[in-house]
Amino acid sequence: MIEIIPSLYILEGKCVKVENDDQGIFDESPLTVAERFEEHGINKLHLVDLDGALVGEILNYHILEVIAEHTNLSVDFGGGVHTDGDINKCFEFGAKRVHISSMAVKDRQFFASCIISYGRSKMILSADVINGKISIDGRHHETNVDMMEHIDYFYNRGLLYLKCADITRDGTLVGPYFEMYQDILKSFPDIRLYAVGGVRNMDDVRRLEDIGVYGVIIRKALYEGKITLKEIEQFIAQPA
Repeated sequence: MIEIIPSLYILEGKCVKVENDDQGIFDESPLTVAERFEEHGINKLHLVDLDGALVGEILNYHILEVIAEHTNLSVDFGGGVHTDGDINKCFEFGAKRVHISSMAVKDRQFFASCIISYGRSKMILSADVINGKISIDGRHHETNVDMMEHIDYFYNRGLLYLKCADITRDGTLVGPYFEMYQDILKSFPDIRLYAVGGVRNMDDVRRLEDIGVYGVIIRKALYEGKITLKEIEQFIAQPA
């Protein structure tokens, strides 16, 4: 069964629905939101330090620590992760896996060595894509790095987990880029692929499951009630 993972983006210590949108910030504490997810049978959380991603330095370790200490959620954490020291601190403060985007482009050898050093089950390659090219630095800088070539480089070096977002669809509720995910899985059949962006409803989730996507990370659809926690709870409870 496909994993459904809610996402929390943290900006100035608060939850945010959409990046770079002050109207999307709400005052409810990240811990309160995480506890609500857990109450509905969810066991994983995608946590992004948006402050850290924007400045290139992790700033919200304390929120990771609080969620890890007060819930049983398995937390995937990222945003501003640039060094071995950053990764070690992520695990020290309770992350189960770390997702890296910018440094996988800026220093490929660094991320390739992380897959070996920490184990392929601990590291997630985060690929934010626009027109087939990778974007970095909190999605603010486009590169000429081809998505498929980028994935291939790390796939041949043991990559297991890939999180891939078409950033033109993220936060839009227009539907996932199904064709992109099909192409990735055709080229890299053993990869565990997380789809991000555009998910509108549980029908989208089921279609992603049908094409072989390992997990789906949702945010706006959840916060705007397009997908409810009750629906997720019922989906999780279905026989595999």
